[in-house]
Amino acid sequence: QVQLVESGGGLVQAGGSLRLSCAASGRTFSSYAMGWFRQAPGKEREFVAAISWSGGNTYHADSVKGRFTISRDNAKNTLYLQMNSLKPEDTAVYYCAARDNGVLSIAITRYKYWGQGTQVTVSS
Repeated sequence: QVQLVESGGGLVQAGGSLRLSCAASGRTFSSYAMGWFRQAPGKEREFVAAISWSGGNTYHADSVKGRFTISRDNAKNTLYLQMNSLKPEDTAVYYCAARDNGVLSIAITRYKYWGQGTQVTVSS
């Protein structure tokens, strides 16, 4: 069982930056691939970024490539999402999620554990 708690969301102006964190409980964090997803009002939850268990492989959605960076610190049981050059269309609730294996995936259905989300609002 893994418990995930996101933090770092907030209100920021367009062009600004935020860093989201996801603290994980349990001793097996380092064996899990992790991902970030987001859900805007009235829209389906969508993939943002994913990272393998070691951090050696990452993948970012085209909509955030070059602006967002996923990373992890297995010693701290923490996942991060650095978000730069934020746009109003990035406004959403951001969720971190964990797979029960180490291979990253962009498919939402492959993630077993989910945090409760953190709100990111980007004003124009």
